[in-house]
Amino acid sequence: MYIPKNAGKKRTIAVFLLPSIIGVICFCLLPIAASLLFSVMDYDLLRPMNTMTFVKMDNYRRILTGREFPKVLLHTLTYLGLYLPLILLTSVSEALILNKTFKGHGLFRTVCYTPVITSWVAAAVVWQWVLSGKYGLLNQMLAVVGIQGPAWLSSPKWAMVGVVMAAIWKDTGYYALMVLAALKSIDTKYYEAADIDGASGFKKLTSITLPLITPTLFLLVVINIIYGLQVFDSVLIMTNGGPGGATTVFLERIYKYAFKQYKMGLASAYSWILFALILAFTAVQFYLQKKWVNYDA
Repeated sequence: MYIPKNAGKKRTIAVFLLPSIIGVICFCLLPIAASLLFSVMDYDLLRPMNTMTFVKMDNYRRILTGREFPKVLLHTLTYLGLYLPLILLTSVSEALILNKTFKGHGLFRTVCYTPVITSWVAAAVVWQWVLSGKYGLLNQMLAVVGIQGPAWLSSPKWAMVGVVMAAIWKDTGYYALMVLAALKSIDTKYYEAADIDGASGFKKLTSITLPLITPTLFLLVVINIIYGLQVFDSVLIMTNGGPGGATTVFLERIYKYAFKQYKMGLASAYSWILFALILAFTAVQFYLQKKWVNYDA
């Protein structure tokens, strides 16, 4: 970073940076420090702060040894396990189509990106109708081919699948644009050489296209693992953690502990457990990238 030697320039820089620094301190660093403090306290939002008591690691112990935590972890990892491969598949597929020139390309691009700018509230209303067990559009389409669809959002077995389908529909367009940018950056000489060698379309996809966009795919993996572990809005709006707790995830528990039950100590402890989980997953991904990400092109 460039730091001028002139004192006047330093003061000018400090003046311009001061609002941002104050914002970071007030709205990022202080809340982080406060949540770490609350995580070792018995703190109820309905009681004055001077009634807080220091409970050491009891909040963490209570969460990690309770019967609820394994279920929350399982549901969160189930969401991530369904969401991550599907979002990668749909994003790459959509980007490959968008990278082609065909009639109606502009309309297709608009249709693909429209869900991204749709609010989750509006999207949830539509998907609750689509996934309705009796009158839902999806089950009506399945009935045409002789398949009886389940009551998606009312079934503990299928509720998470329904939430994932809605999330894939909403998020694919955003990540497809990132993949499309990577596809546009590939030198056409690679494909020209492959054509001379008589390579098929599938061979070019697996030997040229996918290896050359692995840095972007790695970014998508990291982003979506972090997002998947922090899924909240779709779960809260579509199922509210139900049915029967089948879609309870970390942020849903944090939200309900903090703002429904007012147990800020437990909510903060849950937050730091989630932070540790995200950190571990991200560290593993950065380690594994050496084995499959190609930065040479």
